[in-house]
Amino acid sequence: MSHPYLDPSPSLPSVTARTLTTSPSSLTPPLSLSGWILRFLYNMAFQDWLITCYLSILLIASILGTGSHRAVSIRHAALDLVSLWLGLIFIRGLSGQKGRSHALIYRLLIFGVVFLSYFQLRDILPTVTSHAADGDIFALDMKLFHMEPTLLWDRFITPSTTEWFAFFYFSHFLLLATHILPFVFVSNRTSLLTHFSLGVCLVFCIGHVLYLVVPGYGPYRYLADYFTHPLEGGLFWKLVQSAVSTGGAQKDIFPSVHTAAPLFFTLFSFQYRHLHPFKYTWLIVAFFTTQIIIATMFLRWHYLIDILAGILLATISNALAKWISQWEEKRRKHLGLQSVFIPLHGLPLPLHQPSLSATHE
Repeated sequence: MSHPYLDPSPSLPSVTARTLTTSPSSLTPPLSLSGWILRFLYNMAFQDWLITCYLSILLIASILGTGSHRAVSIRHAALDLVSLWLGLIFIRGLSGQKGRSHALIYRLLIFGVVFLSYFQLRDILPTVTSHAADGDIFALDMKLFHMEPTLLWDRFITPSTTEWFAFFYFSHFLLLATHILPFVFVSNRTSLLTHFSLGVCLVFCIGHVLYLVVPGYGPYRYLADYFTHPLEGGLFWKLVQSAVSTGGAQKDIFPSVHTAAPLFFTLFSFQYRHLHPFKYTWLIVAFFTTQIIIATMFLRWHYLIDILAGILLATISNALAKWISQWEEKRRKHLGLQSVFIPLHGLPLPLHQPSLSATHE
């Protein structure tokens, strides 16, 4: 399908000797404003709209909020939204060949605004509401499961067990770095990256919005009077405490994104275990994920229902990301649009590596 506003290389009339000497820019008439807007909107990816909606929700919630951090919350959300759209206009709105710089800008933009917004939730959450749903969450756990793991495991609290789970809890940030940074700076598998980035955006955007709906501090605060063994550890426990106190959003418990993100990485890695490096890493990631999930409750950050919500979020996000990314690739190919992600160099690599026997036939 070809469309003068959508196809980056529309059909041209027969070329004469006169037109061969004409500059390339004169061969294609400039688009009208309405034509440019149409091309820009068609070029927008699903994840572009997803992040736009997410940041718009943060902005509207901040405007409607009454907390003491309202002004700074509005400023943060507005700057994020403006930065996103300036970047999208640069990437999606400009025609012509796009290179490595465009590829890097878009990758940094998509992941950057989503992760930056997490640190801004420290101001946004108390601006939106002063309510904490800990009592309701704990009551729901007791009604559904008749127990709370963080209370049951209090008897196993020692400096050694605390340090063990603190190490894995902190390794959540290592998993983020080892999965996201290679995709941003190295990967040329654009189809794989489309699935991965959309899954990450779904996990974090949906998770962060639900923090606004179900805010809470966690068992460490609400159930403090029920614990008999203090959490004491070494280096990693101190690192966890420092990270939570200085960078955490404080009321970010439902769903547990600390559960959802590693589980998404596990599901994604298992799904593509026929590719390097996932054929070697998926089992390691799966083991780390199990320990991280246990750590979220052992260290008293989360209730059981938070974990189950995180598991559900990761599972749904992975399934949706795969389906939407495949639909997106087909749509863009059918309309002659640029791919969601621009290759860093050369042509994008295929998802399925040819077997050794096939390469010698």
